[in-house]
Amino acid sequence: MERKKIDGLSFIKYAPRLLNTEKAIELSEALKAQMTARRSVRTFSSAPIPKALIENLVEIASSAPSGANKQPWTFCVVGNPELKKKIREAAEEEEYHNYHGRMNPEWIKELRPMGTNWQKPFLESAPYLIVVFKKPYDIDERGHKTQNYYVNESVGIACGFLVAAIHQAGLVSLTHTPSPMNFLTELLDRPENERAYLIVPVAWPHSDCWVPDIHRKSLDQVVKFYE
Repeated sequence: MERKKIDGLSFIKYAPRLLNTEKAIELSEALKAQMTARRSVRTFSSAPIPKALIENLVEIASSAPSGANKQPWTFCVVGNPELKKKIREAAEEEEYHNYHGRMNPEWIKELRPMGTNWQKPFLESAPYLIVVFKKPYDIDERGHKTQNYYVNESVGIACGFLVAAIHQAGLVSLTHTPSPMNFLTELLDRPENERAYLIVPVAWPHSDCWVPDIHRKSLDQVVKFYE
């Protein structure tokens, strides 16, 4: 690996994949077909997933760009059945209150086509839950706080990497955000500088898996070119 100093800082030579235009378009078409087929799934198989596969997915997620390369995240991988049960019970308690008073009628109406309610059995049926925590600050070896930057943006990108990697590996997932999520800090015994951000159940798809008949916006609805 080539290395050099620039203004006293250490750099390595970046070696991107060199593709001709036609090959690049071909690959992007294949990736588009794969990723547009991705769906959020709530019916999971309980079949085991190799730990090595989960480790690879987390490493992919952790390769995401972050403000000042601070990598302000922790991925807690929960496979213990008793702990998953506790997470489900705590999440369902919050979700019950959400569906019975916290969420306004318009929100409930918007969720109706998804077929969701306050019950979250997938939090137990999925072999693994990946609970993502964001870190507004780090704590150095002397116990001093050190600032992190663009934390929400950085962790959001990492979660996007994670969801894409799960799909590419042939697994299915769901992004679940019970609100509030403070119970996760206590159940997983996380330090004071971590805040729960997202729960991602991960599984093989169930053999009898159905998803809502919804459609994504067309390209002209989501992009504006300035040429």
